[in-house]
Amino acid sequence: MSTIYESRYASSPQTVKKYDTQELRDEFLIDNLMQADKINLTYTHYDRYIAGSAVPAAGPLTLETIDPLKASSFLERRELGIINVGGNGTVTVDGTVYEMGLKDALYVGMGIKDVVFASEDANNPAKFYLNSAPAHTNYPTKKVSKAEANKIELGSLETANHRTVNQMIIGGIVTSCQLQMGMTELKTGSVWNTMPAHVHDRRMEVYYYLDIPQDQAVCHFMGQPQETRHIWMQNDQAVISPPWSIHSGSGTSNYTFIWGMAGENLDYADMDVAKITELR
Repeated sequence: MSTIYESRYASSPQTVKKYDTQELRDEFLIDNLMQADKINLTYTHYDRYIAGSAVPAAGPLTLETIDPLKASSFLERRELGIINVGGNGTVTVDGTVYEMGLKDALYVGMGIKDVVFASEDANNPAKFYLNSAPAHTNYPTKKVSKAEANKIELGSLETANHRTVNQMIIGGIVTSCQLQMGMTELKTGSVWNTMPAHVHDRRMEVYYYLDIPQDQAVCHFMGQPQETRHIWMQNDQAVISPPWSIHSGSGTSNYTFIWGMAGENLDYADMDVAKITELR
C-alpha cells in the first residue's frame, strides 16, 4: 500500500507547557514527508486538517481514502491543496491532467473521485506537498502558478525578515470552503518568519519548511505568547500550529516555507499580534 497515515490528537496549552523536547516533537513535528513512491499523511484533530506528501518516482500514485475519514473517496467531504516542490509532474483530477512545475499550486474541490500524481522524470520526481480540510460544498479545481500568485513584500533586511509572501490558494485567486495555502520566501540575509508573531484563535495552521541549505536548520517557535517553546526543523519537515500558538521561526540561513490553514473564517489578516517585547 502506497498511502501511510497517522493521527494526532489536539492538546491544550496547559498540557503542552509540561512537554519535554521529545514530547513536543512527537506531538507537533511531521518528519516523514517526501518519501519516494509513498503518500504520507498526518491527520490532526485541530480542525480535522491533513498535511502530507506524494512523491511518484517509480510510477503514478493514487490518492486513497484513509480510515479516519470514513468515506468512500478521499475528497468525498474534503477539499485539497497541492504545491509541487520538486521536478515537473502532473496531477490528474477525474481524468483532467494539470501540468505542475516547480512551486505551482493546485486546488481540488470536494467531490472529486480520483486524484493521481505522476512525475515527468523518475530521476527528478515531482514532490507534491498536500494540505486538506473538511468542505461543505464543491468549488472548481484550479491551478495557480507561482507567477499567478498574489505577491506581498514584507519586512526589511534591517530586521532580518525581508520576505515575499506568495498567496496562492486564497480568496480573490481561488474560491475554497476554508482551506488557504501559500508560500513565503525569505531574502538572502533574512532569517525570521512571521515576526512580529501572532495567534489566530479561529484558525489552525501548518508550516512546511523547504529550501533549507544542507547543514543548516530553522528554529520554529510555538506556544502561547507568554509561554513559548521551540522545535528545531530540518528541510522537508512540517510543524502543526494549534490555534492558541504562535508560529514563527528563525533560520541559520534564509529558506522558504509553505503555510496552510483552516478554521472559522477566510480572512487572511485576521490575527492577534503579539508584541516582540512581550514574548516570553
